[in-house]
Amino acid sequence: MEIIKVVNPQMGGKKAFELFKASIESGAETIGLATGSTPITFYEAVINSDIDLSHVTSVNLDEYVGLSHENKQSYAYFMNDQLFKYKKLKASYLPNGETDDIDKEISRYNDILARHPIDFQILGIGSNGHIGFNEPGTSFDSTTQLVQLAPSTIESNARFFDTIYEVPTEAISMGIANIMAAKRIVLIAYGETKAEAIYNTVHGSVTEQVPASILQRHPNVTIIVDEAAGKLI
Repeated sequence: MEIIKVVNPQMGGKKAFELFKASIESGAETIGLATGSTPITFYEAVINSDIDLSHVTSVNLDEYVGLSHENKQSYAYFMNDQLFKYKKLKASYLPNGETDDIDKEISRYNDILARHPIDFQILGIGSNGHIGFNEPGTSFDSTTQLVQLAPSTIESNARFFDTIYEVPTEAISMGIANIMAAKRIVLIAYGETKAEAIYNTVHGSVTEQVPASILQRHPNVTIIVDEAAGKLI
């Protein structure tokens, strides 16, 4: 596990892009993407580069249940706004949070992941150690699933909505086994609220109570943190 400390999110985004570019130049064909505020500077670096992604397929970690893809808080909308409308990819896949058949959608997404093994995965981390929307207690053997969001996750994401009551309580998320199948993982974290989660990820016991701790068992992980998020390591 490699740790890289940066001075601010802009430098973190540029460093993540350097790793991403190296993977693409080495033949990566499928990239796993994350949403939320953390990867925004990474997407900015991608957009501001001349990198060609027309041969690349993307798969996203998760999507809220119940939000239209036209809703500005949906992850489909986020990805189009932050990346897809600027960079042409061969294909892009996200879970369908509007489905009326969750089991069928879970099966569909697991099949997509089986057909498109992830070469390079970008991750954020929750203050409780979640990766994707895999909350504490999630099995390390889990694959794509319907998840109930923890109160701390709902509270954290409420800043993106007008009120906390508008935050969805469920999501479809890649499972931990899906994430761990990626050949290369880059986890990014900024801010003091992530410091304990980063410490537990790097130095804590490998436990399902800290989902990200399983990354200790992955052969190719880089963690990019600013000084605040990395202050305990």
